[in-house]
Amino acid sequence: MLNTPPARILIGLVAGLAIGVWLTGTAHGEVAVRVAQPVGKLWLDALTMTVVPLVFALLVTGVMEAAREASGGKVAARAIGWFAILLIASTLLAAVTTTLVLRGVPLPPGAAALGEARGAGPVPLGDAHWLDNIIPTNPIRAAADTAMVPLVIFALLFGLGASGIEAEPRAALERVFRGIGQTMLRIVTWVLWIAPVGVFALAVGVGSRMGGAAAGVLAHYVFVVIAACLFATLLCYAAAALFGRISPLTFARAALPSQVIAVSTQSSLASLPAMISAAAPLRVMPATAGIVLPLAVSLFRAASAAANVAVAIYLAQVHAVPLGVTTLVGGAIVAAAVSVAAVGLPAQVSFFAIIAPVCIAMGVPVVLLPVLLAIETLPDIFRTLGNVTADLAVARIVGRVDGAADRA
Repeated sequence: MLNTPPARILIGLVAGLAIGVWLTGTAHGEVAVRVAQPVGKLWLDALTMTVVPLVFALLVTGVMEAAREASGGKVAARAIGWFAILLIASTLLAAVTTTLVLRGVPLPPGAAALGEARGAGPVPLGDAHWLDNIIPTNPIRAAADTAMVPLVIFALLFGLGASGIEAEPRAALERVFRGIGQTMLRIVTWVLWIAPVGVFALAVGVGSRMGGAAAGVLAHYVFVVIAACLFATLLCYAAAALFGRISPLTFARAALPSQVIAVSTQSSLASLPAMISAAAPLRVMPATAGIVLPLAVSLFRAASAAANVAVAIYLAQVHAVPLGVTTLVGGAIVAAAVSVAAVGLPAQVSFFAIIAPVCIAMGVPVVLLPVLLAIETLPDIFRTLGNVTADLAVARIVGRVDGAADRA
């Protein structure tokens, strides 16, 4: 158990915080921070350098795959349409609810010291010129400037355009981008292999600045992210009731076995057999469920996208980065889009690779993301719970629209 990557990263976090707190205010503590800070920065830079090529490659291949699935029939096309609707709705809801939660339950006093660990964060698009800059006039420059909103828009358009070209060049192009994505993932895997060292180095500085208040801030962060996941889950119940025309109680009973497996395994894929078995109590034809649910597991992570927005907003509060309405909307759009690229990635890889673009799009420094990675295990339970609930909600909605439930 202690030999697993999450356990090693958590050990690095706890050890770094403990040493930082122990050496606070001492000459040895200042030396330790001066030594640890460049080590942590080098490790973080190694992770950050993969974000733009990884996200672009995964988005292009993800959009091409979604377009290919949508062309396979009406059920798949409707399912993908509802995936997009619920992804956007969940991320926008997360932007609103997380902001309200942080107003009602503000950051602990010790969080101000965390904000001193400020890394380079690009300036987000201003409210006045947001629409002027959302389409990149020079995609290469957008990539060089890590301007995530226009870069994501270009990746989506590129993937859609590539989906309509002739079969031979389309397949060749998809192979190229799959190769780029797999190469970046291999580099990320190498960098994450030494994650305990990088997280330890970053945590020494955090512990030195915050002292014993670090535990309270991390617990507060977990609470906020879990709240965002639960709000996204409630949104799925509401969508199933309103658009799937099923009572919330009936839906809850049908979803419960799948949710239990999701919580215990933290895997949507492991929950898939139970979700397919839920087709009968949901009054969805097995054929419809057999198309929608595997597709949902492959492409759809509504609660994870909502949680990613919550993480970015939380870090914005820590670093005192003001977020306007258009910045929040831009972050929500990026979170919804890049969540498609997260499917199938290991949890440690997807946490940084998918949340970092959201932070960058909102002008939020990413320097603290590796520290939060170490405590992601608990929020990940609620991410999976929400994702599975969303999958079942779409199955019911598409089954209802398809008329399969009525024919049954």
